[in-house]
Amino acid sequence: MNIPFVDLKAQYHSIRDEIDAAISSVIEETSFIGGKHVKKFEEEFAAYLGVKHCIGVGNGTDALAIALRGIGLNPGDEVVVPANTFIGTAEAVTLAGGKPIFADCDPITYTITPETVEKAITPKTKGIIPVHLYGNAAPVGELKELAERKGLFLLEDAAQAHGVTYKEGKIGSFGRAATFSFYPGKNLGAYGDGGCIATNDSELATRIRMYANHGRIKKYDHEFEGTNSRLDGIQAAILSVKLKYLDDWTEKRRTVAQLYTEKLAGLPLATPSETPGSRHVYHLYVIRLQNRDKIKEILSQEGITTGVHYPEALPNLTAYKHLGHKPEDFPFASRCSKEVLSLPIFPEMTIEQVETVCEALKTALSKA
Repeated sequence: MNIPFVDLKAQYHSIRDEIDAAISSVIEETSFIGGKHVKKFEEEFAAYLGVKHCIGVGNGTDALAIALRGIGLNPGDEVVVPANTFIGTAEAVTLAGGKPIFADCDPITYTITPETVEKAITPKTKGIIPVHLYGNAAPVGELKELAERKGLFLLEDAAQAHGVTYKEGKIGSFGRAATFSFYPGKNLGAYGDGGCIATNDSELATRIRMYANHGRIKKYDHEFEGTNSRLDGIQAAILSVKLKYLDDWTEKRRTVAQLYTEKLAGLPLATPSETPGSRHVYHLYVIRLQNRDKIKEILSQEGITTGVHYPEALPNLTAYKHLGHKPEDFPFASRCSKEVLSLPIFPEMTIEQVETVCEALKTALSKA
């Protein structure tokens, strides 16, 4: 049985009529840039998160860089980011003129912690960007307290965390602002690139919206130089349709994850853990085990597609060689990069598919 890592076609087929009607509506109205579909989705997603403002932009990396610009990051300012995540988080700090400073991750949740962040803070530090990794919340309440105590901003990178809850609220509502990606493979994904910035700060929301639109609110009335990063009408209309199903899809992901965890119990591997007080949405189901690359190869031969998130800790990448880090500076992030393996997971996944993956994994472990 061939099992894909994610099955976007199955998702499309389940809501095809609504998606096709939404796309057709945008085309009929020629509402391609801005317009009512973007406004509608921004309002819907803000309400879903429980925040005042949502500003749609071109992609998740733009969302981070633009949010940092809006917050007022200055050249040379340092921002603490995770060593274990996608490069977009650190890259955005550099794009906004700052310097990323890496913090190691927790060995259980894989996210940064107040302890690892505090070790990375220097007199030049201006902010913290926790990543809610794999669909699991970072300990954002404690990180918010640390940020307030140190006089730092907290910007949530929620690119993998659509619908995650943490204690009294939804992820995306705790920091000065939060950013989301709507890349097609995300739990709430568009049919192209897209992203947004969420915030309760009305003044910040205005600056962000202006910066993303060439430094203006009205046409040709440019108050400063900005950039051009917009969520288009077709993607917004698609996202409005999908948002109605997000909570249901999340429950199905959690059911798949629970089944994985039950069937993999007792094997020589680590299954995911939830941050205390949070509700994991399983954007990824990530296990940790020895002989990762060999096992991945065996599973591929059986028609099972897996992923590695991420094969190098950020400080160990060539892109950050100039910072002079060694793998032992970030021991757990460096270890994770050699041991983590993401198993197939999507809302439409069947019990038979989960069982097939688990049986194949057991066989691969015995061979490796």
